[in-house]
Amino acid sequence: MTDRRPLLRAIFDAAVAAAHPDVVLSAHLRPAPKGEVICLAAGKGAAAMAAAAERHYLDTLGLDPSRLTGIATTRHGHGVPTRRIRVIEAGHPVPDEAGLKAADETLRLAAEVTEDDLLLVLLSGGGSANWIAPAEGVSFAQKQQVNRALLRSGAPIGEMNVVRKHLSRIKGGRLARAGQRAAEIVTLAISDVPHDDPSAIASGPTVPDTSTLADARALVAKYNLTVDDAVRRALDDVRNESCKPGDPAFARAQFEMIAKPKASLDAAIKVARDAGYEVVGLGADLEGEAREVAADHARLALKAQSEGKRTAILSGGELTVTVRGNGRGGPNQEYALALADLLKDTSGIVALAADTDGADGGAGSATDPAGALIDQTTFAKMKSLGLDPAAYLANNDATAFFSATGDLLLTGPTLTNVNDVRVILVDPS
Repeated sequence: MTDRRPLLRAIFDAAVAAAHPDVVLSAHLRPAPKGEVICLAAGKGAAAMAAAAERHYLDTLGLDPSRLTGIATTRHGHGVPTRRIRVIEAGHPVPDEAGLKAADETLRLAAEVTEDDLLLVLLSGGGSANWIAPAEGVSFAQKQQVNRALLRSGAPIGEMNVVRKHLSRIKGGRLARAGQRAAEIVTLAISDVPHDDPSAIASGPTVPDTSTLADARALVAKYNLTVDDAVRRALDDVRNESCKPGDPAFARAQFEMIAKPKASLDAAIKVARDAGYEVVGLGADLEGEAREVAADHARLALKAQSEGKRTAILSGGELTVTVRGNGRGGPNQEYALALADLLKDTSGIVALAADTDGADGGAGSATDPAGALIDQTTFAKMKSLGLDPAAYLANNDATAFFSATGDLLLTGPTLTNVNDVRVILVDPS
C-alpha cells in the first residue's frame, strides 16, 4: 500500500504555513506614529510576531530604533531573536513566575504611553496563560490552581477564558484600560478559538467583554471546580467585572484578525484536493470530547470506503479531553488513539491529528508532540506489542501509546497557532 504519511504531513504543513507571522502580519501594520511604537505581544507566536513587526518598522519604514520598544511574552522554547522588543519565555498551559513578571511589566509599559504613541498589541493562542496578573486578593498559587482545575475539567476554551477574565488585571479589556492614553491601540491577532471571537483570544485584553462575574461563578459550579475561598471572594467582587462595550478604554482601540483557522484549513484542503481526493470539509470550528468526535469521523471514513470513494475528511477547531486517568497526552493524540481503536481491523484509512502550534497537551516543553498519525504500520505495531488502545484511552495515556508505536508527530514550535488540524485519508480497500 502507498505510504500516505508524506501527504498527511504536507497537508498539515500547508495549514501551518498559511498562518505564520512572516506571511500574515506586515500587511496589517500601521504607519509610524508621531511618537513611539510600544509593542506588547503574548502567545505562542508572540516572539515571531514581534520580530516581523521589527522588520517592518526598523527596516521597511526606517524608524529610529529608539522609538520602538516593547515586550513579547511567549511559551518556553518559542522565542526568536529580536532587536528592540524584549522576549520573555513563560509557562503554558500552567502559568509560571516568568509570566507573572512579564504581565506586570506589560501593564507598566501600557500605563506609560503618551498621546503621540502607538500601542501595538500582538496576540496569538497561549496568551491567556502567558500573561498572568491575578486579581487583587488572589495569590499566584491560587491562580495556578484555578488554571489546572480548568484544564482538567473538559471545559471548552471559551468557558475557561470567562473564568480567567474575571480573576485578572490584564484580561477582559483591562490592558486597553491601562493604555488608553495612546493615540491608537491596535491589536492584531492570530485566532486560535472557534468562531474567531476576539474576546476569547488571549482572553480579550484589549476588547470589550460581555461575560460577567455571574457567568464565571456559574462555570465554577458547572464543572465543580475546587477553588480557594479567595477565588470565590474575587468572583463576588464587583471591582473584578471585566470591561464592557462603551467603556472609554476602547475609544481609540482597533482590532483586526490577521489569521484564522478557516484560512489554514482551506490551505490544507487544497493540498488534499490536488492529490486527487474528494474532500469532505467539516469546518474549522469543531468542538467536543475528542474520543466522541473521533467516533463520528470513523463512521464517516468507513462509509466513504464502503462506497468506494477516495475521500479526504478534514476538520479544524479545538477538541477537549475530560481527564479521568493519570496518563499523558492531548486532545489530538486522544482523537488519534480513539481512531486507532475503531479502525484497527481496516486497511486503506490513514489519519493525522495535530495542533498547529506544534504542541498537543504535554507538560509545557518545546519538545512536546504536536499530535499523532495512524496507518497500517500503527495497527501492525499494536498487534506485535500487544497494545490495547482502549486501555490507554481509559488512562488518558495517548502519548505512551504512540511513543510505543513510533507514531508521535514531532514538529517543534511552529511559532503560530490556529487550532487543530485533523485529516483522514480514505482509499478504496
